[in-house]
Amino acid sequence: MHLSKDSAASPILPACKYALPRLKCAISLVGSADAIFSNWAIRSGVLIPPWYRSICHNAHVLTLLTNLGGISLRSPLIGAAGTVGYTNELADAGALDSLGAVTSKSLTRLERVGNAVPRIIPSKVGMLNAIGLANMGIDRFLAERAQDAGSMPCHLFASIAGHSVDDFVSVAERIDAESTIPLIEVNVSCPNTSDGRHFSADPASLSALLKVVRANVKRAKLFAKLPPDSDSVALAAAAVDAGVDGLTLSNTMPAMAIEVHSRRARLSNGRGGLSGPAIHPIVVRVVHDVYSQVSKGRVPIIGLGGVMNGEDAAELVLAGATAIGLGTVLLAEPSAPLRIASQLRSWVREQGCSNMSELVGQLRM
Repeated sequence: MHLSKDSAASPILPACKYALPRLKCAISLVGSADAIFSNWAIRSGVLIPPWYRSICHNAHVLTLLTNLGGISLRSPLIGAAGTVGYTNELADAGALDSLGAVTSKSLTRLERVGNAVPRIIPSKVGMLNAIGLANMGIDRFLAERAQDAGSMPCHLFASIAGHSVDDFVSVAERIDAESTIPLIEVNVSCPNTSDGRHFSADPASLSALLKVVRANVKRAKLFAKLPPDSDSVALAAAAVDAGVDGLTLSNTMPAMAIEVHSRRARLSNGRGGLSGPAIHPIVVRVVHDVYSQVSKGRVPIIGLGGVMNGEDAAELVLAGATAIGLGTVLLAEPSAPLRIASQLRSWVREQGCSNMSELVGQLRM
């Protein structure tokens, strides 16, 4: 596994400890009768015909098949930017087969070393990070890593960041020229750089940036990644009006931790972004508000924030998310997508549905 210095040293968070479930011998087709037959056949040593196995496999796959703004995903689960490396780093954990896509670290025009250490620390209910958008830069990414997309079992999305409109446009144009990367996520909500949230400070600033980027991105889908602590509805409306194809809700929550004996901030940057279970209810609310007031099912949402299991993911789906981002959980349990995908499939079947899309936004108030 190709782990960065930060991910290799990431703390194993108590809230993230999950054991992988026992492998199931058979997959239910659409009802309990199929499950009973499959389980009985396995226990009894009966050879299940290849055609039956094929039908079960297809039903298994179709349950989570997702259309994300015109991009077909084998799973609604997406590895979030900054938690999965650049491309295929999760391959050794067997996680890529259970993901619909992975999102690269946020890429900038020039290489960035980021903030000094310590820049990742645990919290009681998640973690704080102040990486500072450390990345190899767009030139090295395209020369050394972008070609990985062609051999991955899931899509590769690219996250981009910048200090200026020209920065964003420059990186977006370079990625748009890469036919194997179908989606660009515009990160305007990083809380641990001096200007990482400049363009999401108000709807007008966000709109001005996204309109220019949209005009220069001809092929790839364009998503805007927004913060959880601003006027999410107003920012989302501005992003949609500017022409984005979708929204990622949300980035980390600005936070701080202090070491009381030395009286110093625990992060070198002073403050950083809180992620993990602590922010999950906030993101559920943000997704619901944006879905009900802006998206209304027309603009897809990637719900991202504190998803640790299938139930967390299901909450975001009911709130209005078409796809679900996984972040902090991957740092503690790289194989988590296998477990969460299995739990999501079970939930969809329990709800009497054949595909998860039938449950998007179906909250009963």
